[in-house]
Amino acid sequence: MNDQFIDIILFAMVAVFLGLRLRSVLGRRTGAEPPAAGVVRPAPRPAGDTVIELPTRRRPANGGADGVIASGLAAIAAVDPRFTPEGFVEGSKRAFAMIVEAFAKGDERSLRPLLSDEVFRNFQQAVAARRQAGEICQSELEQIVSADIVEALSDGPTARIVMRFVSRQLILVRDAAGAVVEGNPDQNVRLTDLWTFARDLRSADPNWLLVATRSQEE
Repeated sequence: MNDQFIDIILFAMVAVFLGLRLRSVLGRRTGAEPPAAGVVRPAPRPAGDTVIELPTRRRPANGGADGVIASGLAAIAAVDPRFTPEGFVEGSKRAFAMIVEAFAKGDERSLRPLLSDEVFRNFQQAVAARRQAGEICQSELEQIVSADIVEALSDGPTARIVMRFVSRQLILVRDAAGAVVEGNPDQNVRLTDLWTFARDLRSADPNWLLVATRSQEE
């Protein structure tokens, strides 16, 4: 287990995007939950998902994006010598799996230390709406197809890294009687999510906080 994975996971101990999975809180909405500031509604999406977006920076044309990402990662590593891109990617994949599972279970205690205040509020709204509707979420992460850094920057004291996760998940919503009201128990779905992790580089705490997510159409 590498240091970067420990950084992300320990954040859950110290202090991670559907009427279904965390994507339900961090990734999609269907209108069942009360709207929150900064929430967008990609369509069509499973019930309960909320999205919190951060401003994105326009990447240079002509293949310059890789250079911008490398420069951002180098700037972060210059301040935090323990940081490595490879370690961060592996840690973020494990965090992704933890968050998806915790959201499906409605496990607020596990998620609270890993989420920013705004993301957590949206999580609570989605979980509360699901409970009020008498719905039960079942989400199984079958595979992370890919996990890639698509943006990295150091903006003053704050470092941000955007990860693109492509995954296959079995997502079901059942009513109070146990009948499936959304999803197919015999078919998984391919999902693409952009998750933004942030850290104050001035802090002695080496852990990263999930501050924003959004869905991406393939």
